Amino acid sequence: MIKFDTNLITAMTEWRRHIHTFPECGFEVDQTADFIAEKLTSWGIEVVRGIGQVGLVGILKNGDGKASVGLRADMDALQIKEQNTFDHCSRHHGKMHACGHDGHSAMLLGAASYLAQHRSFNGTVYFIFQPDEEHGCGAQAMINDGLFERFDIDAVYGLHNLPGLPAGHFLIRPGSLMASESSFQIRIQGIGGHAAMPHTGVDPIVVGSQVILGLQTIVSRSLNAIRDTAVVSATEFITNGTVNVIPSEVVIKGDCRCFTEDTLARIEKRMEQIVAGICQAAGASYEFEFINTFYPTINSEYETGLAVVAATQALGAEQVNANCEPFTISEDFSSMLRVKPGAYGLLGNGVESKGGCALHNPKYDFNDDILKYGAGYWVTLAGNVLE
Repeated sequence: MIKFDTNLITAMTEWRRHIHTFPECGFEVDQTADFIAEKLTSWGIEVVRGIGQVGLVGILKNGDGKASVGLRADMDALQIKEQNTFDHCSRHHGKMHACGHDGHSAMLLGAASYLAQHRSFNGTVYFIFQPDEEHGCGAQAMINDGLFERFDIDAVYGLHNLPGLPAGHFLIRPGSLMASESSFQIRIQGIGGHAAMPHTGVDPIVVGSQVILGLQTIVSRSLNAIRDTAVVSATEFITNGTVNVIPSEVVIKGDCRCFTEDTLARIEKRMEQIVAGICQAAGASYEFEFINTFYPTINSEYETGLAVVAATQALGAEQVNANCEPFTISEDFSSMLRVKPGAYGLLGNGVESKGGCALHNPKYDFNDDILKYGAGYWVTLAGNVLE
């Protein structure tokens, strides 16, 4: 188990609170990236910037080992007005770190500082700091900009805090850990008219209602009940009619979640088949759009095993669940796992008043007590992989 000196723990807390005080969103994280790059450079770590617009990679080599590992943290905040009143609350109105990315960056900085000083590995560690996780675009932007071509990264690992799980506890599983997130929009064109004479047109409300009911059969009748866990939810129904006017058009919007890309493809295909069939039978036309924002987060088995060993050593065996239940939340680290083997884990942020406030809540704050756990996990993982 890694024992950090009090100076590093204090420094991680200061870094975390600094980032929390000045939150930035999406790809507009220049100030945060500047802060991180300055710290890495001060420890003698080579920094390459501008990957995926504002992402950056720190490169730390030691010994003659050819193996490498990528450790990733996200930097972006959310468009939420903070309701906390502590000294380090957001000074950027309408923006706050309500998901703990400030803590994720601080933990990885702590690991980078320790590894740069102690050099307890043989090979290369790549510290990946990513923008725009919240919109699901940052990881793919870095990949498209050559992240895995420009840097010889063997495997990549990620970590996220989890409120409601006791501080320092760790959850992971091989295979699907978190779900995909996809949105859909269905525009149905009918023939509007007077509400007193519905027979003269094609009522898109009736057609749309049948479509919504049809969509609910995808999970129960088109997917394998044992293997294909999924959720299909229609969340908006918009018309251009009024009290005595049958509309000419309706728009249905919604959200889908599942745990494999095969299931995702079948949901999309079946969804359009249902829409097309119902509209054709009613004499309506349609436009269908299916947008995949996050892929399923699928951990590779070997790398998950390495993560479990590292977490057990860093946190204690009693605090590690190596085969947790999957979560229907989503994470754009999934895009990296489609390209490279790796594993994503969840670190307990605490329960009740100490770290238990839900993510994306205006009163959330990262629990500084777990900074040492996350940094310890990263240092142990890097040392084990690069023995």
